[in-house]
Amino acid sequence: MFLPISWILGTSEWTPFDANLTDCFLRGLVGACGISVLCNLMRVYHFIQTCSDSETESKQRSPSPVSPPRLNWRAALQFWYLTFVLSLVGSRVASLLVLEFSLRAVSSWVSAGLDANGRGPTLLLIQCQFSLGCCFTCTLVFLHQGAPHSSLNLFLDAALSWALASVSCSLLSHAARLYPLHSTERYCGKCITLLTSGHTILASLQRAVILVFALATVASFATVYEHFLSQKDALKFWTPLTLCYTMLVVYIQEDQNRQIGAEGLFHTAVLRQGALLVLMLTVGDWSDVLQVLITFLGEAACLLPSQDLLQDMLKEEDDTSLSEQTSSHKTKKLTKEIVR
Repeated sequence: MFLPISWILGTSEWTPFDANLTDCFLRGLVGACGISVLCNLMRVYHFIQTCSDSETESKQRSPSPVSPPRLNWRAALQFWYLTFVLSLVGSRVASLLVLEFSLRAVSSWVSAGLDANGRGPTLLLIQCQFSLGCCFTCTLVFLHQGAPHSSLNLFLDAALSWALASVSCSLLSHAARLYPLHSTERYCGKCITLLTSGHTILASLQRAVILVFALATVASFATVYEHFLSQKDALKFWTPLTLCYTMLVVYIQEDQNRQIGAEGLFHTAVLRQGALLVLMLTVGDWSDVLQVLITFLGEAACLLPSQDLLQDMLKEEDDTSLSEQTSSHKTKKLTKEIVR
């Protein structure tokens, strides 16, 4: 079926269908479930923070992170669309995306250590959605390579991922409908747990994402070495490309720190994917180039529905800076009174 396409493109394989359609679909399903769990738990965290702020300030505020339409057909459409897109992205391109985002995360961590602004980890969680899905797909390819029952293993992985995604979606729906009431009445086990330990959700997500990227980085290095660096004199060609790409990632990170809002996110995504496209035009084949173009659609499908998370992050940052300014003003005023 894909032989004419491979012949036209001049490639021996039409990756990602290097195994079979079922395996590709199951890997894409696992990746989409991982993205769904991340987004749902982040929305639960921001919803809890919004309710906590409204109780502190003693006034009503509409919780933007959760709304019934977002929990129904829009979320389902995004989920199956990401499953389809991740099924089309092969392990070669997915591995490069993982390594690129890992490099950018390290650059962000270094820049945050030099000039901490408090929004780096949360912003990376919003940006890493599609790369997180690629982490699962390339890791599954690496782990199941040569396995005698890889399809059965992938089916079990997909079933477990589906169960976790269903639990996170149910938790988000429950919190959106009943948390404001149950957190005050205190007779619901889920809401009491969210009330007591919900503030740790973001930190737990950060640790889990770091672990996933660490495992995926190992698998990505093995995949990149097998497909790109195992040839003779490949290191002589890849070394200057890697240095140039690293400098570009650092520039993108510095440029992103100067930009705030959705435009900065999309600008960064376009620069990242454009640089990867140029790299694939240099060292890849036509299937790699097409898959990089497909990743543009995946990044857009993750970033466009995440505007509520970005707005909440910016709002929390503004509230924090405002409280710090107020506290500093009170401290200065108190110091003047003591001096007098």
